[in-house]
Amino acid sequence: MDRKSVIVLVISFILLMIWYPLMNRLYPPQPIPQRTNSVPGAVNPIAAGTHAPATVSGVSTSGVQAGALVKSDSPEELVVVENDNVRCTFTSHGGGLKLVELKNYPESVACRVKNGSPTEKVATLNTKALAPAFALIGSEALQGDGNFTLTRTNGGVRAEKTLPSGLRVVKEFRLGTNYLLTAALRLENPTREPVQLPAQELVVGTATPLGPSDSGVQMAMEWYDGSKVQSVSEPWFANRTLGCFPGTPRTEYLAGYTNVIWAAVYNRFFTMVAVPATNLPAPQVTARRINLPPPSAHEIAATPKAITNQFGIQTAFLYPEMTLAPNQRVERRFDAFAGPKEYKTLDRLAAKLGNNVDLVMGFGGFFGFFAKLLLLSMNGLHALGLPYGFAIVAITVVIKLVFWPLTQASTRSMKRMQALQPQVKVIQEKYKDDPMKMQKKMGELWKEHKVNPAMGCLPMLIQIPFFFGFYRMLQSAIELRGASFLWACDLSQPDTVWIIPYFHFPFNPLPLIMGATQLWQMRLTPPSPGVDPVQQKMMQYMPLIFLFILYNFSSGLTLYWTVQNLITIAQMKVTKAKDPVAAGLRSSAPVRPVAPLPAPKKKK
Repeated sequence: MDRKSVIVLVISFILLMIWYPLMNRLYPPQPIPQRTNSVPGAVNPIAAGTHAPATVSGVSTSGVQAGALVKSDSPEELVVVENDNVRCTFTSHGGGLKLVELKNYPESVACRVKNGSPTEKVATLNTKALAPAFALIGSEALQGDGNFTLTRTNGGVRAEKTLPSGLRVVKEFRLGTNYLLTAALRLENPTREPVQLPAQELVVGTATPLGPSDSGVQMAMEWYDGSKVQSVSEPWFANRTLGCFPGTPRTEYLAGYTNVIWAAVYNRFFTMVAVPATNLPAPQVTARRINLPPPSAHEIAATPKAITNQFGIQTAFLYPEMTLAPNQRVERRFDAFAGPKEYKTLDRLAAKLGNNVDLVMGFGGFFGFFAKLLLLSMNGLHALGLPYGFAIVAITVVIKLVFWPLTQASTRSMKRMQALQPQVKVIQEKYKDDPMKMQKKMGELWKEHKVNPAMGCLPMLIQIPFFFGFYRMLQSAIELRGASFLWACDLSQPDTVWIIPYFHFPFNPLPLIMGATQLWQMRLTPPSPGVDPVQQKMMQYMPLIFLFILYNFSSGLTLYWTVQNLITIAQMKVTKAKDPVAAGLRSSAPVRPVAPLPAPKKKK
């Protein structure tokens, strides 16, 4: 490779690394303004009790900022209900679920190289959210002073409140097993006059970061309409042009038309899902990006990389305004899940409710099938006693063995093509003015020596679904959280063993080994016929791009790619040693003499 190409390549790598931080510094995200909610009317009738059905019409709310909870002046009362898996804290401010603590999952995994001091905190959901889950928000006519009376019940909590209009709001929560919770909301009009209710938002929950150092990149909300999942995350709200340059931030996401089967908020490993009662989907779903309270001084001191401007994604079911007749009651029931994104647990829940709630794992679509297959295979090997790191190695070996004949045929074909380069150049020179004739002669040459040019790309194309399947699986596989392999103490995170002083740059060995093995593999790969030598040299250094892209990815993914590279290198050497035909083609196959093309006749 010439000097100019090296310079261009180095500059490209540097730009690739600094592009996103540079754009954030030059064009910082604009603050999202708050505005009043305005929602189109819904036509879904609301489930009522034994009395006459409620009237439904177009809706609009005012008086309170969209998504806001009225602040109560009364002291906050907390009631805690727990089982073996979770500890749920209910609050009188809003009468909802304030915090979910997952007793079996630590907030962070302790490693030899830490961002801060070790902590004994457990993972939480709805952390520092502005409104508790199942809070009824909208105008002051729905909230009053925002304070509910809490009563402990058998295995749960009841929250009650009477509004100035006479409307009585009753919420009942009951904690189940396997991270399940049932919730019921009743709106009762015990008066002798009709009560007009504005549009109501029933909060599903807020997607919040895993801890003070979590940037929230993998936080999102999702909802299911019965056929597909729709997802919204921070880039949607930022609305950047070409994904980099600042645009006009979006303030509110609104979707659904009487078809919201379930809605969920989640971060990388944990989720909250709310499912309306069977055969009664919610009319609409809304989501907003909200700013969370900054970390405390203690959290910043314990976590040097603490992010001070953390955000969350608050999500709610939206119900239209309605009129409650005297002595009329409306009741809405929900099943809720608050726990880890563990596929087996969510799959059982999906089978029980019949609503594909396991799609919150992100295993939909073509690559999702491979992600699910790889996750089940990895968990199966682990159940047999194999640690997760060795399970990834075993899966990689099995995949390579399954496609060994195809890869071997591809390598053999490429070696033979390389050996036939002298004859290829002769044909290209002879028929350079007749492309059709050149292709025909090239085809005859490949056929004569049993070479298939397409075989060089086929193994790579077949392995692409497995690579993206691994990538998607590792994005949410909570099983790898805290799983160790050699020096990597958490396969869901980079294998950082040292922070380089002054630069504060992590030293991750696995991506470096992956890049080295990829370069080795590219040097052993025969060049494609007809490729310019400079381009061929550039292709050999292309793995450096993957090194920079995957440097801070989970070590489980770089482990998979490294093992695959090593097996491919061994396979190429074995194939070369066992294929004397390719080795002898260059020396034994005669180069056919090429007659010069006849000179064109001169016009008279």
